[in-house]
Amino acid sequence: MSQTAVKELLFLMDNAFANSRAHSLLNNLGSVTEADYAREHDGRSIREMVRHVAAAKHVYDNQAFGDGSLFMPSFQDRIYGSDATMTDDLDWLHHGFDQLRASVASLDDAELSRPRPVHMGGTLETRVIISIMIEHDLYHAGEINHLRALMQGTDYWRGREPRKD
Repeated sequence: MSQTAVKELLFLMDNAFANSRAHSLLNNLGSVTEADYAREHDGRSIREMVRHVAAAKHVYDNQAFGDGSLFMPSFQDRIYGSDATMTDDLDWLHHGFDQLRASVASLDDAELSRPRPVHMGGTLETRVIISIMIEHDLYHAGEINHLRALMQGTDYWRGREPRKD
């Protein structure tokens, strides 16, 4: 059983989630305050983004490697209406990552081309599902970084100085 490609994908998953200093999801959540977490900016909140990412990890893992019983609508109340704290949400996010990572770590390279079910219907190759999850972390890490910087007045884009207000 070869795991050369699987180990590379795990490396990329780990970087996107936690290990990349500048770009990882957890790194970009590191300077988010409790107030920033719940605050809406143009109808979006970091809280909703974190909950969306956590739900996606659970759903993709369940569809591809589990019994296929979870779908994104199952989590609408958790994403938009829960009283869970930031700590609760981060625990849920970690649990989803750990679960998905364990599923990927159990694979051998030959399984990466195997079609697996996805929540939107149909199937995708296992490697494509893993790629989507890596890209999903990085996409939302960038969103969180930008939203946090706007709220905290620390957005240095284009050489601008941070706001003083």
